[in-house]
Amino acid sequence: MKIKAEFQIPYYHYLNNKGELAENAPIQLSDDTLIKYLKVMTTIQIFDKKSIALQRTGKMGTYAPIYGQESIGTAIGMTLAPNDVFVPYYRDYATLYQRNIKLSDILSFWGGDERSMSFSYQAHDFPLCVPIASQCLHAAGAAFALKYQNTKNVALVTIGDGGTSEGDFYEAMNVAGAWDLPIVFVIKNNQWAISVPLEKQTRCQTLAQKAIAAGFQGVQVDGNDVFALHHVLENAIEKARNGEPTLIEAISYRLSDHTTADDATRYQPSHQVEEAKQLIPIERLKKYLLKQNILTEADIEKMNIEAEAEVEKNIEVYLSQNQQKIETIFDYHYAALPDYLIEQRAEAMEEFHHAHD
Repeated sequence: MKIKAEFQIPYYHYLNNKGELAENAPIQLSDDTLIKYLKVMTTIQIFDKKSIALQRTGKMGTYAPIYGQESIGTAIGMTLAPNDVFVPYYRDYATLYQRNIKLSDILSFWGGDERSMSFSYQAHDFPLCVPIASQCLHAAGAAFALKYQNTKNVALVTIGDGGTSEGDFYEAMNVAGAWDLPIVFVIKNNQWAISVPLEKQTRCQTLAQKAIAAGFQGVQVDGNDVFALHHVLENAIEKARNGEPTLIEAISYRLSDHTTADDATRYQPSHQVEEAKQLIPIERLKKYLLKQNILTEADIEKMNIEAEAEVEKNIEVYLSQNQQKIETIFDYHYAALPDYLIEQRAEAMEEFHHAHD
């Protein structure tokens, strides 16, 4: 017998829960970069709380919270270049925010108005994707186009741990490896596929090892550690620019309901939740910044006030927007609308006007 293949999955972790950075950490981030990390995460955390409140008071539709996972999307936004292609799943508010997408547009999306996903600032980025794992194939196609055009740009796609059980994920990984696509896959492993825990989703020791079958590297990283995230993402993006894909499994925990239509207290063990609360990335970074005298408590309080004002301003914009006209639901499917849809549009308009007369 011969051993035909062996593999290892590295795990990266530099900043502990006490805000202490490992002495051998191979990365140093500037004070300005770290302050920006905290500013973005603070804004998104406040945005998240207020978005839930909007849904609970009937001012927005079903919403997918992000509490406890802010650092992963922030790190992606910090490391991805403007001309790269970002292909998000449905919790990627922090990354979109850094790519000049207005928070009011994200609110509009969850309010049922998808015009907000026609990005004017980042036209090459993809909209939030709810159909699970379908975005992975879109990203593979975008990466193929970037390679065909002979650019040095990359595509980066995100997915939850539950999405790795879908066929689209494996198909995208397979073509990425077979065709040496300039792509990075980021699994946001928050331990739960709605109510299904990770141990019931897969027998693999890691999700990162799923890259091995596709012929490229998979790595794990502490998803609450901005230093480790920044390091791993920078390396993976640089490799992708040279035609080498990477799968990153960022380990975190979902400290919220799956969506506002869910009740996580029915299935998440309370002791797990309490343990995960000790790992919250924004608190870990605050401890480091305070210990290093980069910020003071007063600086952090000022940051909170400014972030809250920004979020409130975007909420006002969202609430004051004109409602989408009913007939526009037919506008984005065909260049020329087929006869049967023209008839349906007329029927919809007639029923709408009848209901509102």
